[in-house]
Amino acid sequence: MIERKLTAAFVLALAVQTGGALMWAGAAAQRIEVLEDRVEAARPVAERLARVETKLEAVRAQLDRIENKVERL
Repeated sequence: MIERKLTAAFVLALAVQTGGALMWAGAAAQRIEVLEDRVEAARPVAERLARVETKLEAVRAQLDRIENKVERL
Protein backbone atom coordinates (compact mmCIF):
# COMPACT_ATOMS: atom_id res chain seq x y z
CA MET A 1 0.00 0.00 0.00
CA ILE A 2 2.87 2.40 0.72
CA GLU A 3 4.24 1.83 -2.76
CA ARG A 4 0.92 2.86 -4.34
CA LYS A 5 0.75 6.08 -2.30
CA LEU A 6 4.35 6.85 -3.15
CA THR A 7 3.71 6.17 -6.81
CA ALA A 8 0.57 8.30 -6.83
CA ALA A 9 2.41 11.13 -5.07
CA PHE A 10 5.26 10.83 -7.54
CA VAL A 11 2.89 10.93 -10.53
CA LEU A 12 1.08 13.95 -9.06
CA ALA A 13 4.34 15.79 -8.41
CA LEU A 14 5.54 14.99 -11.91
CA ALA A 15 2.27 16.27 -13.39
CA VAL A 16 2.45 19.51 -11.38
CA GLN A 17 6.06 20.09 -12.41
CA THR A 18 5.27 19.36 -16.04
CA GLY A 19 2.35 21.79 -15.94
CA GLY A 20 4.56 24.45 -14.40
CA ALA A 21 7.24 23.91 -17.03
CA LEU A 22 4.68 24.20 -19.83
CA MET A 23 3.27 27.41 -18.36
CA TRP A 24 6.80 28.85 -18.02
CA ALA A 25 7.62 27.91 -21.62
CA GLY A 26 4.41 29.54 -22.84
CA ALA A 27 5.17 32.74 -20.95
CA ALA A 28 8.73 32.78 -22.29
CA ALA A 29 7.46 32.31 -25.84
CA GLN A 30 5.07 35.23 -25.37
CA ARG A 31 7.87 37.49 -24.08
CA ILE A 32 10.08 36.51 -27.02
CA GLU A 33 7.26 37.31 -29.45
CA VAL A 34 6.79 40.76 -27.89
CA LEU A 35 10.52 41.47 -28.14
CA GLU A 36 10.60 40.34 -31.77
CA ASP A 37 7.72 42.71 -32.54
CA ARG A 38 9.60 45.59 -30.90
CA VAL A 39 12.75 44.85 -32.88
CA GLU A 40 10.77 44.69 -36.12
CA ALA A 41 9.13 48.03 -35.32
CA ALA A 42 12.51 49.65 -34.56
CA ARG A 43 14.16 48.46 -37.77
CA PRO A 44 12.90 51.35 -39.98
CA VAL A 45 14.05 53.84 -37.34
CA ALA A 46 17.55 52.35 -37.35
CA GLU A 47 17.70 52.57 -41.14
CA ARG A 48 16.56 56.19 -41.10
CA LEU A 49 19.12 56.99 -38.41
CA ALA A 50 21.91 55.55 -40.56
CA ARG A 51 20.82 57.73 -43.49
CA VAL A 52 20.68 60.83 -41.28
CA GLU A 53 24.16 60.12 -39.93
CA THR A 54 25.51 59.84 -43.48
CA LYS A 55 23.88 63.12 -44.47
CA LEU A 56 25.19 64.79 -41.32
CA GLU A 57 28.73 63.75 -42.20
CA ALA A 58 28.30 65.30 -45.65
CA VAL A 59 26.92 68.52 -44.15
CA ARG A 60 29.84 68.65 -41.70
CA ALA A 61 32.35 68.26 -44.54
CA GLN A 62 30.59 71.02 -46.49
CA LEU A 63 30.62 73.28 -43.44
CA ASP A 64 34.36 72.68 -43.01
CA ARG A 65 34.95 73.69 -46.62
CA ILE A 66 32.86 76.85 -46.16
CA GLU A 67 34.76 77.75 -42.98
CA ASN A 68 38.08 77.29 -44.76
CA LYS A 69 36.97 79.59 -47.58
CA VAL A 70 35.76 82.25 -45.14
CA GLU A 71 39.06 82.12 -43.24
CA ARG A 72 40.99 82.73 -46.46
CA LEU A 73 39.03 85.93 -47.16
